[in-house]
Amino acid sequence: MNRSTPSQPGAEPPLWSIGVAAVVIVLTPMLLFSLSPDGPIREGDTVFSNGAHKVPLFQPDRYRQAGYESTCLLDPKDPLIVTHGPSENESGEVIIAQVQGKSTIEWPFCPPQAELLVKRHHITQQPSILQDLRDGVQRLLKTP
Repeated sequence: MNRSTPSQPGAEPPLWSIGVAAVVIVLTPMLLFSLSPDGPIREGDTVFSNGAHKVPLFQPDRYRQAGYESTCLLDPKDPLIVTHGPSENESGEVIIAQVQGKSTIEWPFCPPQAELLVKRHHITQQPSILQDLRDGVQRLLKTP
């Protein structure tokens, strides 16, 4: 037998099947995480804004010189660190959370490191991976 002959077709796995396997391995944990139910919210947890919400500042006097009265606008998907767990008041369950991931004040959006009074319906415990993927595909398919 001559060793210089090319290998038989089908002897090596096709590259597309390796690519599909890699995508499945990478996306499966993200999909499972995004589908898992929310647990209890505790101090130190990272939560995310689930939309654009007008929320009250915890200590509004600290931000009056920057033009804020008593509220600010929370951007969708803003990360927040829970500084005080859920507590009940006359308007329902309130969580005090600190804005993360911002470095400049851009009125009317919530200032960096500001503590906010958010309600459970303002936040989610995990970012929506499926929504992010759908939005990314839509952006790619949009014609300029």
